[in-house]
Amino acid sequence: MAEAKKKSVFETLNGVNCNEHTEKKNGLTYLSWAWAWAEVKKRYPDAFYKIYENEAGRPYFDDGKTCWVKTGVTIEGLEHIEYLPVMDNRNNSIPLERVTSMDMNKAIQRSLTKAAARHGLGLYIYAGEDLPENEAEAKADDEPAQKTKVAPAARKEANPAYKPMPEEKYKQYVQAAASGQTYKGKQMIDVWREATNAGEEQVQKFLDDVAAIVFEN
Repeated sequence: MAEAKKKSVFETLNGVNCNEHTEKKNGLTYLSWAWAWAEVKKRYPDAFYKIYENEAGRPYFDDGKTCWVKTGVTIEGLEHIEYLPVMDNRNNSIPLERVTSMDMNKAIQRSLTKAAARHGLGLYIYAGEDLPENEAEAKADDEPAQKTKVAPAARKEANPAYKPMPEEKYKQYVQAAASGQTYKGKQMIDVWREATNAGEEQVQKFLDDVAAIVFEN
């Protein structure tokens, strides 16, 4: 008799139903950080997380205008990193001079929850699904397929002062930021932002692109 294949970390966590431990705020669904971490530790006792600090030993990074946190969750030797802007209750970046320790704490907890999602736990929530993959497949077997028309996401206003750089040059900046390089003492995102006059939307895309590279590695 063939031995059953052991599930991967992702398969295990991606199959956990998190619906009873979420709450909705401003139309978005949030997963409880405490519950998420408890579920990870129950299945993988050796898992651990890291809150990254800047050169001054503070748990955030900034571009002089806004700031973001960087966290990582490691399970069975694999670390997934998440970057998250420090935002208000409307999910807008908070100006640096107005950020409080409570804002920072909330951002760190949300970032860690998203880092755990990269390992599979609650990932279906961020993908806009109602159930984890295994339960969704089972439900689909019992119900006739229905086509649902999805409304296109609203497009954000572009920053009129934004001066985009050539794609190849932009990728070089993203790669440099992902590898932790600096230029004349400045983080690469700061250098890029000053060169392009990037707004909040462009900065978020830059951070997402940096996170994608770190995630791949």
